[in-house]
Amino acid sequence: MEMDRILESCVRNGASDIHLTVGRPPMLRVHGQLLPCEGATTPLETKDTEILMKSITPEHYRQKIEEVGGVDFGFSYAKEARFRVSVYRQKGCYAVALRQIPKRILTFEEIGVPEKVKELLHRPRGLILVVGPTGSGKTTTLATMVDYINTQRNCHILTIEDPIEYYHEHKNSIINQREVGVDVVSFHEALVKGLRQDPDVILVGEMRDLATMEAAVSAAETGHLVLATLHTTGAGRTVDRIIDAFPSHQQPQIRTQLASSITSIISQLLLPKASGEGRVAVVEFMVATSSIQNLVRESKTFRIISDIQTGGKFGMRTFDAHLFELYSQGKIKLEDAISVAYDQDQFSAQVSAWNTNKKKK
Repeated sequence: MEMDRILESCVRNGASDIHLTVGRPPMLRVHGQLLPCEGATTPLETKDTEILMKSITPEHYRQKIEEVGGVDFGFSYAKEARFRVSVYRQKGCYAVALRQIPKRILTFEEIGVPEKVKELLHRPRGLILVVGPTGSGKTTTLATMVDYINTQRNCHILTIEDPIEYYHEHKNSIINQREVGVDVVSFHEALVKGLRQDPDVILVGEMRDLATMEAAVSAAETGHLVLATLHTTGAGRTVDRIIDAFPSHQQPQIRTQLASSITSIISQLLLPKASGEGRVAVVEFMVATSSIQNLVRESKTFRIISDIQTGGKFGMRTFDAHLFELYSQGKIKLEDAISVAYDQDQFSAQVSAWNTNKKKK
């Protein structure tokens, strides 16, 4: 198949991803399930994946693949869609994964993030973390946040991404987007030099290493609103992940810095809808109250979940609480909910009690 036909099929079927690998026909991920591309029955051969890869990969990126074994970049398909592309080698052959980026930036309601987040985005400083596993919609959530700031505030927004996925236009703010590997060599370099570029808001696409984490926390502490992502789950685990990345002699200092700078942690995961069409986000939302800041400072992160459970007046909610809400509304299946619940026994007991009460009524 030609690449245009594969891309067109992806867009037409609302697929989130395309996979091209030797031994299978082109595959689409539709509503979380991997299915063969329309009209594709013949498994791809080595020469096929190479031809398909070269049809969308610029020459300078091909050289990088030969040097390091893989490369990530953004790619636009006419005016139809934009993709994040990952080209890599496996068993000596080329393989390609393309993630379709939604053309329209979603609203907070559509992505399932509490409206309370809007208030936090007006703060002049602090660290807001969006966390979750790969494919949990973190980039989409960040794009919605950046668009809100861009529309509502008059400031300078600086983004550091690898690659740039959503293109933002200047609105009430000015926005500059830097791509790692194209505009700057690394997240850390962009973050450190970025502080000299008069930013009010900084988006860090991913806090991959110790140096980037340290720079992001320092930037938040010294008067910037920093938005960043991590591949973690849950507020407490996220705090521990950052602190544990530092050498033991630095951990007390970073714990104090983090306690004073952290504003919110949004932990999310995508689950299939009960209807089988599309996916819905399950979102845990933590706001850093003075109590939670003390827990971070005193290395008692295991108690953060209790503060989230009792923090309803601040808009907070736990992952399992939102999971139960979505299940009780019929939006997700019970087996899917139980499989990802933080406390499966307690969640199952809550569901049983709810079902019993519903039958009595």
